[in-house]
Amino acid sequence: MVKIRMRRTGCTNHAAYRIVAADERSPRDGKFLEILGWYDTQLKENNFKIDVERVDYWISKGAKPSTTVASLIRRAKNPAIKPHHARKAQKAEKKA
Repeated sequence: MVKIRMRRTGCTNHAAYRIVAADERSPRDGKFLEILGWYDTQLKENNFKIDVERVDYWISKGAKPSTTVASLIRRAKNPAIKPHHARKAQKAEKKA
C-alpha cells in the first residue's frame, strides 16, 4: 500500500521535510515513488508547498496520507485554514 508521508531532510536542529509517496514498508528516509512537495518547520509564513494535482492522483490510486500531511493538504486546498499553532495563539489572544 502507498502512503503519502514526510521524509526528513536538513541539518541537525533544522528539520525540513519532503512530502513523498512511498511504500508503507519502506523506512522513513528510504526509497520513495515520487516527491510531492516540501515542508520547512523553521519558516513562519509559506512554510510548505504541495503539488495538489499529484496528491489527488495518488489518493485516487488508493494512497493514504499521514495525519500531518492530510492537514497540510487541507491547508493547500483552502488557504483560509490556519495552522494549529496559529489557532491556539488566536484563542489565547481572545481570552486576554
